[in-house]
Amino acid sequence: MDLVIRGARVVDGTGGPSYTADVGVHEGRIAEIGGLPGGRLPGGGRRTLDAHGLVLAPGFVDMHAHSDLALLRDPDHSAKAAQGVTLEVLGQDGLSYAPVDDRTLGEVRAAIAGWNGPGDDVDFSWRTVGEYLDRLDSAHGGRGVAVNAAYLVPQGTVRAYAVGWDDRPATGAELDRMRRLVADGLAQGAVGLSSGLTYTPGMYATGAELTELCRVVARYGGYYCPHHRSYGHDALAAYAEMVALAREAGCALHLAHATMNFGENRGRAPELLALLDAALAGGADITLDSYPYTPGCTTLVALLPSWANEGGPEAVLARLRDDTQAERIRHALEGEGSDGCHGVPLDWSTIEISGTADPALGAYVGRRLDGWATARRLLLGDRLAPTVLQHVGDEGNVRAIMRHRVHTGGSDGILQGAKPHPRAYGTFPHYLGHYVRELGLLSLEECVAHLAGRPAARLRLPDRGLVRVGYRADLVLFDPDTVAAGSTYERPRVLPTGVPHVLIDGRSVIRDGRRTDVLAGRSVRRTAHDLR
Repeated sequence: MDLVIRGARVVDGTGGPSYTADVGVHEGRIAEIGGLPGGRLPGGGRRTLDAHGLVLAPGFVDMHAHSDLALLRDPDHSAKAAQGVTLEVLGQDGLSYAPVDDRTLGEVRAAIAGWNGPGDDVDFSWRTVGEYLDRLDSAHGGRGVAVNAAYLVPQGTVRAYAVGWDDRPATGAELDRMRRLVADGLAQGAVGLSSGLTYTPGMYATGAELTELCRVVARYGGYYCPHHRSYGHDALAAYAEMVALAREAGCALHLAHATMNFGENRGRAPELLALLDAALAGGADITLDSYPYTPGCTTLVALLPSWANEGGPEAVLARLRDDTQAERIRHALEGEGSDGCHGVPLDWSTIEISGTADPALGAYVGRRLDGWATARRLLLGDRLAPTVLQHVGDEGNVRAIMRHRVHTGGSDGILQGAKPHPRAYGTFPHYLGHYVRELGLLSLEECVAHLAGRPAARLRLPDRGLVRVGYRADLVLFDPDTVAAGSTYERPRVLPTGVPHVLIDGRSVIRDGRRTDVLAGRSVRRTAHDLR
C-alpha cells in the first residue's frame, strides 16, 4: 500500500452506521478496508497515518461553487481544500466563461466581476467548455489545480452568445444555436446546465425556451440546476415552475441554494418541502443544495430590475448616469419590488457591502447601505463590481431544508471582496460542528451522506463519494469533537479547525492541518454519449 490509515472511525457516505477500520490506499484508490473484528489490515504501507479519534469520510462535494477563476489564479485554494472539499461544481447561476466568443467573453467578464474579479490576471485563451476544462488540467505549469472541478454549461452565457442581452424571445435559428452550444458543452464533459433566472440575460428566457434546452440536457444524462425566478415574492410558484419544466423535459433537477428568503416566507419551508415530496412521489428526479447561513450574497447590480440590465454592462452604466433613468430604477427597487430583488421592495438596511474592485472604495466594505444615492454612487464608481451580503434569511427555513432527504451541501461561496460571506470558508465544517455536534439536527452519518455520497450520486460519478474499495481516494479526516468553521462575518477568511487531513487521489492536500504544495485536482467530466 502507498498509505495505510489506522484506526479511523469510517463514515462511508451512505448514511449507514459508522465503524472502526484501517483503510489502505494504493495508486490513488481505496485498495482495502480492514474487516471485523477490529478492522485491522495486517499489511503495512509506505506511509502510515494514525487516525485514532478521527472520522474518515469521503471528500466533500461543493455542489454550488464560484471558483471558476480562483482555481486558475490561486494554487493554494485553502478556502475550499481546508474544509475537506475535494470536488467543486462550477459554472453556476447561468453565468461563466465558456462557451464564449470574444464579444461574449468581454461582456461576461464585466457582468460577473463581482463574483470572480475582472480576471486581468487570467489568460482567457479558451473559448469552449472542453478548452476550459483542459485549462484546469494544465493549470499552474501543468500541475493541475487544488481540488477537482466539474462544470455546468451556463444558460445565461449561452443566451448572451446566441441572442445577446436583449429582453426578447429567441428566434428559431437562435434557439437551434443554443441547443447546439449546450449539446457541445455536454459532449465535452459538462455535467449539466445552470440558469440564473434573476440575472440577465438568463432571466429573459421563457419557460418554453428553457424546456427545449433541458431536453438536450436529458439526452446526455445531465441535470438542470436553476437559480430560479424568485426566492422572495411568489417563491413557491417559482419552485413549482422549475419542477414542472424539468418534468416536461424529462430532465433531472437540482435546485440551487434552495432557500425561502424575506419576511413573507418566514417559516414556509414546509410548504416548499411538501411541493418537492409530491413531485418525488410522482417519480421526479430532484435534489437541492443549501448553505447553512441566513444571509445571501450577490452583486449589487443584480438587485436592479431586468429592464435596467438589458443590453449588457455598458448599457446599465449609461442608465445609471442618466438622472431620469436612475430615478426610475430607484422607484422600482424601493416601491415596486424589482425582479432582480425577487419581487420584494428593497430595505436598504439589509444590504451590506462585502467587496469592491476599486481599493479607493474600500471604506464602504462592512457598511450597510443608507439608500439609493450611495448604491448608485458605488455602482458607477466601481463599474458594477460591488458585492453585497443581503440579510434576509430565516433560520427555521434553513434548518428545515437541510434535513430533507434530497438535500446536499453547497457553499455558494464568492471568494472576491475584502469581507466575503463566511460560507466561502466555512460551510462544510459549520455543518459538522454547529448543526451536527452542537444542535444534533443531523446525525454525523446523515450529514456526511448529504455532503459527499448524495452529491456524487447526483453527478453520476461511479467511483467517488463513498469509502468503498475501488473508489478514488478522495478522503477527509476530521475530529468530530473539534471540527468547526473559523470564518465569521467579522473575520470571514479564517480557516476551519479540526480538519487535519485531506487527500485527493491518495495525495495529501492538507497534512497535519497545513496546506501542502500538492495540486491533485483535475476536471471531472461526464463521459456519457448522447442518449438518443
